[in-house]
Amino acid sequence: MNIRPFAAVRPQPQFAPAVAAVPYDVVDTAEARALAAGNPRSFLHVSRPEIDMPDGTDSSSPEAYAQARRALDALRADGTLVKDDKPRFYAYRQIMGGHSQTGIVATFDAQEYLAGVLKQHEKTRKDKEDDRTRHIEILQAHTGPAFLTYKDDPAIDAIVAEACAQAPVYDFTADDGIRHVVWEIAAADSCRADELQELFARIPAAYIADGHHRSAAAARYAKEHGFAGESRWYMAVIFPASQLKILPYNRLVADLNGLSAEQVLAKAREIFTVAEAADGAPAAGRHARMFLAGRWYDLSWDVPAGADVVSALDVSVLQDRFLAPVLGIDDPRTSPRISFMGGIRGLDELKGRVESGRDAVAFSMYPVTVEEMMGIADAGAVMPPKSTWFEPKLRSGLFVHAID
Repeated sequence: MNIRPFAAVRPQPQFAPAVAAVPYDVVDTAEARALAAGNPRSFLHVSRPEIDMPDGTDSSSPEAYAQARRALDALRADGTLVKDDKPRFYAYRQIMGGHSQTGIVATFDAQEYLAGVLKQHEKTRKDKEDDRTRHIEILQAHTGPAFLTYKDDPAIDAIVAEACAQAPVYDFTADDGIRHVVWEIAAADSCRADELQELFARIPAAYIADGHHRSAAAARYAKEHGFAGESRWYMAVIFPASQLKILPYNRLVADLNGLSAEQVLAKAREIFTVAEAADGAPAAGRHARMFLAGRWYDLSWDVPAGADVVSALDVSVLQDRFLAPVLGIDDPRTSPRISFMGGIRGLDELKGRVESGRDAVAFSMYPVTVEEMMGIADAGAVMPPKSTWFEPKLRSGLFVHAID
């Protein structure tokens, strides 16, 4: 696997807490506007430029892309963001409660994405690819890192640990309580950088944990530009697999497909082993919790011996055995009747959506494992949509990869 240091455009240390922002695709316009209120340095002015435009502005309109470019240029012009004097590798640690994960910030080869060295486990949507490709084109930059993982390597761990023993470049705790710490690992002209690249060259593959559309768009842009210069490379943070934390990706359905709650429960009893439950947290795989008509129910099942890795996933079983045949959700990628909620939002919010009448039924899932995700990618298969929710999320704005 081919990795490379890059000359990052990044905040001066005193501005890093103000600049750092949640990824563009985990908040809607109203949430982004509220988060950026009173903070002209927030990177949301770049990643969600419609917050500075009239209500109703299409976030994928030419005007929005132009506004994003103006916002990025302004942050560079006023000295909030400054480009490094030389290419470097960085270590980026996130601490959420008792969980800590430390990755390497680098650029990755778009040709290796197309060759399958950077492995996918999700399908991408053309409209989202189009949006991110256009964003790269107008801004001449990769503004949000992809999130990659690899099978642990002790020699790489040792280099990262050595870097993290030094004074950090950034160290701050965001408003959501997640701490972000960044260290320089090595500049491009150092022996340490050469060693790190040699170690990664021995690793046969990496896995896209989050950022499939960013990766696909970067590869499309690189191909359109003949893989010339910086266009060939795109920015990501890569973590050892053992450090990752996957939360469940829960399901909500807006209506009961013409059935009563009693009929839905009866159908569930025909398909699964059903028991009333005290709460909405499945204790293990091959279980899901259903919140219906004011009560939690545990749904459990067996998977036939020899089932393939995708059909054996809990989200696949729920979709294939229940959501499609009973609730009529034939295509969860496109159906407007189903929505998804990352586990970080908690079970009270999931339950509240049903109690408020916004949705008719909710399903709480047990999280997919990292090993399952990598096994599916290794098999060249894809997961059902919204199968994994990685947390904590990488902050945007701490690193920008300029390609102009």
